[in-house]
Amino acid sequence: MPSLSYYEIGLISLVFLLLVSVIVMMCMLLRNRSINNDMAKTQIELVGRLSQMSEHNAIEQSKIATAISEQKLSLLKIIDEKLLQVTQNVGNGLQQSAAKTNETLAALRERLATIDAAQKKISSLSEQVVSLQEVLSNKQARGAFGEIQLRDLVTSILPPSVYDFQFTLSNQKRADCVLKLPNPPGMIVIDSKFPLESYQALQNAGNDTEKKEADKFFKASVLKHVKDIAEKYIIPGETAESALMFLPAESIYAELHSRFVDVVETSYRSKVWIVSPTTLMATLNTVRAVLKDARMREQAGLIQKEVGVLMEDINRLDERVDNLSKHFELAGKDIGEIKISSSKIARRVDRIEEIEFGENDTRVLIEQKNAG
Repeated sequence: MPSLSYYEIGLISLVFLLLVSVIVMMCMLLRNRSINNDMAKTQIELVGRLSQMSEHNAIEQSKIATAISEQKLSLLKIIDEKLLQVTQNVGNGLQQSAAKTNETLAALRERLATIDAAQKKISSLSEQVVSLQEVLSNKQARGAFGEIQLRDLVTSILPPSVYDFQFTLSNQKRADCVLKLPNPPGMIVIDSKFPLESYQALQNAGNDTEKKEADKFFKASVLKHVKDIAEKYIIPGETAESALMFLPAESIYAELHSRFVDVVETSYRSKVWIVSPTTLMATLNTVRAVLKDARMREQAGLIQKEVGVLMEDINRLDERVDNLSKHFELAGKDIGEIKISSSKIARRVDRIEEIEFGENDTRVLIEQKNAG
């Protein structure tokens, strides 16, 4: 065979490639035509299914719309009922709230009236406190305040014959009050003291130095009062061996006995007994009991004498009763005899009245004579 040139070989190859390309293209066209047919069928089926789904969706939407409409009506009905109930509850609540509000306002008015009255009392009390502060700021007025409190306590417990106020002793010292008790103990002097400045300094002290100075001031003030009372109001042979110092404030008395025991012991050694309104009241009640016992002892002899005279009178009364009894017995006997005689006289009178003067007169007279 003759050999082919390169040109021929190339041409044959090109033809071959063209044939292959044509075949491939024809195959592809056949395949695309088959695919298009399948796709057409698929599209037709898809359209049918979409139509069915559309109809089904329309039916379902209609059902859903109907159900929603029914649920909406039911919900509106429930909402109307709830709103009606809420309206009624709110109305009732408003009525109850209005009633409670009226009650609260009435109670508030009463409380305001009470507060107003209390405010007036507080104002009055404030004025009284200010007045009391003015009194306590003045030494003379403060002393008069203590004396008045002392007077009230003594006069409310003891009889007038036992005490005396502003009594002048033999040393020309005037005591606020004296208790006239029998010996022993004798006349007891009570003097009112009110160490307010030293007590206020004690309360107002801030640091340790001020407290020490206030303690010294308070102790010195109280001890001076104790010394004055011991020197002025304890007189041998005239007064008792002790005297009383009256503190008209319980707070000062408590402070003294709680923190200044040495001052209290010094007052004991000086025979000056420090008392507050409470302890003085207890002391005065004890004095009243002692006075009552002393008076009973003083009257015991007189009572015994009177009892003896009474016994003599009773004995004489017994004798006279016996004599009177004897007279009654004799009188009873005489009365008995008088009754017998009167009975006989009555019987005779009856017989005389029964006499009938007639043919039996002589016989009746004889029978009466014999009976007599």
